[in-house]
Amino acid sequence: MSAALYFCLLCWCLQNSAAGVDPTPPRDVTMITMNTHYILSWDYGQSAADSHNVTFTTQYVAKYKLKSKKKDPIWSTSCKETSEMSCDLTACNLHYLGIYMLRVRANVNRNHSDWVHMEFCPDKDAAVGPPSTVNLAPAGSDLDVFISDPLTSTNSSMKEHLPKLYYDILYWERSLNRQASTTQTVSSSASLVTLPNLKPWTWYCVSVQTRYDFYNKSSSFTSPHCMQTEGATPWWQIFVYFLGSLVICFVVVLLSLYGSFWCCKTFKTALYPPNQLPPHFKDYLFDSPASDVPRLLTPDSESLLLCDNVTVCPESTVLEIHNPPLEDLPTPTAGLDPDNSGRHSRQDSSSSGDSGVYSTGGSSNLRQSNTTKSSAGAQDSCQGLCDSEQMKMQEMAPGLNSPPLIADEGVVDMCV
Repeated sequence: MSAALYFCLLCWCLQNSAAGVDPTPPRDVTMITMNTHYILSWDYGQSAADSHNVTFTTQYVAKYKLKSKKKDPIWSTSCKETSEMSCDLTACNLHYLGIYMLRVRANVNRNHSDWVHMEFCPDKDAAVGPPSTVNLAPAGSDLDVFISDPLTSTNSSMKEHLPKLYYDILYWERSLNRQASTTQTVSSSASLVTLPNLKPWTWYCVSVQTRYDFYNKSSSFTSPHCMQTEGATPWWQIFVYFLGSLVICFVVVLLSLYGSFWCCKTFKTALYPPNQLPPHFKDYLFDSPASDVPRLLTPDSESLLLCDNVTVCPESTVLEIHNPPLEDLPTPTAGLDPDNSGRHSRQDSSSSGDSGVYSTGGSSNLRQSNTTKSSAGAQDSCQGLCDSEQMKMQEMAPGLNSPPLIADEGVVDMCV
């Protein structure tokens, strides 16, 4: 029991002795900058970081405040007890022409290392970046280079902080072996630069670098941008373009004419077909011979017209018999009625009670079978009428030889 107690006391003493040791301060403190982007970076021993839970604190203050003897400067904390070995100071909005003091320390179990100080002036120490964009455009046999200024963290031009910023433009003729081609350099502070003395119809590559001579700042070159120059158009190329345009215009006009002709022909065939209707169809379809409007709808178009066949018999002839005078006639024989012999004997086909003409009108409600039967009945009736008339003539023939008792120059009409 006593041995276990002694062992626990020994471990507690060793722990307190280890906690009381101050951690080592960070080393290799540097600033990673680009325009107005600032990052403070440092290193720390890996063995100490593995054995202890190490955090870091970063602070900054304007350098002129440190010279005040009346009061202690107030340090602004940008990163507090962070485990990362870097601190971004971009959001602190450090003045580009100001001078600042930066410091960083390590924290282990509430123990702090010594502060590591660093002086930082953005105008002097911050690196300048390359142009944000570079574009090329042909200008005849020359090339126009459009350069956009480097941008700050607030997307404003770096020329607001560095008015004397300018560019070195490196260009060369593109070939398989770049070392064999001759490179040329043009310096300009303008955003639009024209590269002179270039060969027409030749490919050139351009790369741009930003420079500031006061603190001898220079950026890296941009990636190469290549473009072909232009020149005077040769006469054969102009002739080919002209000939091609003529062919295209001819084809377009020809297709337009053919399309118009085909459309007109199609409409004409549809509206005025070549096969004309027979005359009797035209008489039926048109209201009048001089009308061009077809009679597509008639008053009786909604009802079905059914017609019966009509048989027309010839009109019966009237036989006129002229009686001679009484002086020329012999004495009438006995048995004859004197009243009837001297009168006109005119018989018409109407005395028989039948006119001899039979016509039957069609009705819209009759069927075709009734039409056929009516036609056959009309023909039989006409034939029977003719036979009965012949029989009447034969019966009257003997009486014609006897003279009438009454003298008359009349005419006897007989129906045959």
